[in-house]
Amino acid sequence: MALLEVSKLEAFYGQTQVLRGLDFSLEEGGITTILGANGAGKTTTLRALCGMVRTRGEVAFGGAKIAGGATESIVRHGIAHVPEGRGTFVRLSTEENLRLGAYTRRDPQAVGEDLERVFQYFPRLKERRHQQAGTLSGGEQQMLAVGRALMMGPRLMLLDEPSFGLAPNLTEELFDILGAINKERKVSMLVVEQNASLALAIADHAYLLETGRIVISGTAKEIEQDETVRKAYLGY
Repeated sequence: MALLEVSKLEAFYGQTQVLRGLDFSLEEGGITTILGANGAGKTTTLRALCGMVRTRGEVAFGGAKIAGGATESIVRHGIAHVPEGRGTFVRLSTEENLRLGAYTRRDPQAVGEDLERVFQYFPRLKERRHQQAGTLSGGEQQMLAVGRALMMGPRLMLLDEPSFGLAPNLTEELFDILGAINKERKVSMLVVEQNASLALAIADHAYLLETGRIVISGTAKEIEQDETVRKAYLGY
């Protein structure tokens, strides 16, 4: 069953149209990736789903229409956005950053249990729970951004370039953890990623975006075997 259904989605910055009629869906419990070159509209797609840019078209989440809604209300539906650039609150501690992710929740016991789960996924964050978040490494801040989104208890996580600026070994570790979160917590994910081979390795479905339009779509396996994608994005 589709958790997210997008139809004829357009997005604008001022008078400039960036997305030109996107149609795609995401299955409950699945991982979908959006691939494309810089400037294709990948980040704008996530921002449009969160109500952060002006849009036209239909977006349904769990059967409820959310297009045109305020970002705050979209978050309350259970959509967590992990933006590129991480959005760390640098003067707060690691744990305070994580607890901020749970600001809409009212059950302290459940929040505490989820905090421990985040620490199980990211032991380094537990080691640095009292450390000022601005002093964490880039990789640790990316883990913190994912952990903070998890603290919302989301049904869907939107991840914008999670590998950006990370060393290859940290990138693989992060993607392994994302795969585990998806399987164990049943959190659906929409991943925008430059590293196409890594994204395709954990995804079920994939869409290739060019200048604001979807030009190729299919299962991750089909996309991986597509000659156009292989040459342009996978390098073989």
